Amino acid sequence: MKNIITTFIFLVVCFATVHAQQQPHNTQFMNYRLGYNPGFAGSQEAPCITCLYRQQWLGLDGAPSTAVASFNMPLNNQRVGIGANLMRYSIGITTTYNADLAYSYRVRLGKGMLGIGVQGSLRSMEQDFGKTTATQPKAEDGSIPAGTRSKLLFNFGTGLYYNTEKFYLGLSAPRLLENNVDYTDSDIIISREVQHLYLMGGVSLPINETLALRPQGLLKYAAKAPVSFDANLSLVVQNRYIVGATYRTGGNQVDGIGESVDLLLSAQLTSNINFGISYDITLTDIKDRSNGSIEASVRYCLGKAEGGEKEYVNPRFF
Repeated sequence: MKNIITTFIFLVVCFATVHAQQQPHNTQFMNYRLGYNPGFAGSQEAPCITCLYRQQWLGLDGAPSTAVASFNMPLNNQRVGIGANLMRYSIGITTTYNADLAYSYRVRLGKGMLGIGVQGSLRSMEQDFGKTTATQPKAEDGSIPAGTRSKLLFNFGTGLYYNTEKFYLGLSAPRLLENNVDYTDSDIIISREVQHLYLMGGVSLPINETLALRPQGLLKYAAKAPVSFDANLSLVVQNRYIVGATYRTGGNQVDGIGESVDLLLSAQLTSNINFGISYDITLTDIKDRSNGSIEASVRYCLGKAEGGEKEYVNPRFF
């Protein structure tokens, strides 16, 4: 086991020599951990479907928007996990469709379980130049392509995810190949996909029988790009209601105080359904042209509470 973990970390570090951040933000990263780490698959006690929608920088034309559907479930007495993600991400004239299939083999380690995950992904990237405007007729400018250009890419990645009933820690590199993402037929490569390294973790700290604190964090790293870190602190009430706040680093390179401060609310609405919503208060100069960002998530978990003692399905938060 030690040799497997050592080899995994070595591969992640080697492949993580990168050039820029290319992945969208998710304020509710704790509700979309499979999108960052394939080792998360099967770590919950029940099959769960999560849908997430994010609209960034409200009021700004062409601002990023993300729609996600994610599914994962345990198999073989939680020794195996499988999962899938479907995502649509758009910014400006570019729209990306992405599909991931994840597999995790889980082993007992101390008081928790370690998931060793792999995933394959297929990504379709499209640019619609019909959405552009020009100062002169487009037909007179040969540098503006006509119609839509597209590209289809395959990639693969890996991740480690360890969790107990009160703690989780994950390290992952979901995409390892440096694919060419140029739309031209030239042999000269201008831009590539870059690998991203993610480190996430969280812990539940009980205050009393009805209250608990949950500090969580997500660090996103790509070489030659600023490190981004989301630091979240949430208060959990009766293990059903959550109110929290997140601080995201980054933002202006000069005199910057961070990317955003985010407010989160979550509630277990029924025995199977959890709903969460968050609002980002932008701290960068773009706040003068936008009205913050909003994100909503819905999680539906299949099955019944064991023994009928619980009022709702608890898919084990960590």
